Amino acid sequence: MNAVASSLLKRLKNKAAVLPRAQQQVIAVILKDPEKALSLSVDAMALQAQVSMPTIMRTARQFGFEGVREFKLALAQDLGRTSLVHRSVSLEDTSQEMIQKILGGAAASITALQHQLNPRTLVEAAQLIANATRVDCYSVGTTSAFMADDLQGRLFRLGKSAYAFHDAHKQLISAASLGTQGVAVAISHVGRMPFLLESATFARSQGAKVIAITQPHTPLAEIADVVIDVMVPPDAVMRVGTEAYIAHLLIIELLMILVLKELGPDSVNLQMQYREVLQQHGQDVDQHTWPHWTWPNSQKESPV
Repeated sequence: MNAVASSLLKRLKNKAAVLPRAQQQVIAVILKDPEKALSLSVDAMALQAQVSMPTIMRTARQFGFEGVREFKLALAQDLGRTSLVHRSVSLEDTSQEMIQKILGGAAASITALQHQLNPRTLVEAAQLIANATRVDCYSVGTTSAFMADDLQGRLFRLGKSAYAFHDAHKQLISAASLGTQGVAVAISHVGRMPFLLESATFARSQGAKVIAITQPHTPLAEIADVVIDVMVPPDAVMRVGTEAYIAHLLIIELLMILVLKELGPDSVNLQMQYREVLQQHGQDVDQHTWPHWTWPNSQKESPV
């Protein structure tokens, strides 16, 4: 964390008295409930502080931040250092308090993500995927591997040729064969894994487009053609925490809906066809019929 972002809460308390009254009102709202402040939009915060929306921006810049998004990220990072159990939980909390704080923190992160995501970036990524002859999903580590598998499965159901690779050798082979009409989607919240960076760099050198789902300003973000930023408070225990996990899932969901939109009616019809096939074979239904086609007659007639 840089000097501008460090101890933001302490800086807010120390500097508030010398700032204009309107900015003091903004700081008072933040200090009263920092977790809640993270979830407030600019207009909601302005309304609660009884100031204009430009005052919120001026307050963020007063502390060295380019905008409200960067200010909130620093605030979230500051809150992330408050506990070794969870960024807003202490072991003295009751079970009910822990539940409220953890779920409230996740909800606040999702709300913040909503304001951080750039719709044009998501659309650009969706268009690249929709027009690609093949989409290969790269990852390193357990959480990112799950995300890559989830993305590959969703693309497969949309009728796209897609694969997920977690191995360095397979990623390089993929990068060598994607071609100029292929797309590599590199998923890594950390964004610094050496062989993932090598694979993404090589894929791009061969003419493929690279989409990165990662934190901003990571080495992976610097490599990619399109970067979908994932900014959530750091986890107190895990390198990639629950809130990052949820954020990645939501980004994949948004991306797939936009890809579906780009692909048009044929892809929608394909989803309906899949649903009918699964229902005919007793899959994805509330009540499963006896699968007569799976057992010999003698076993079907015998009581279970």
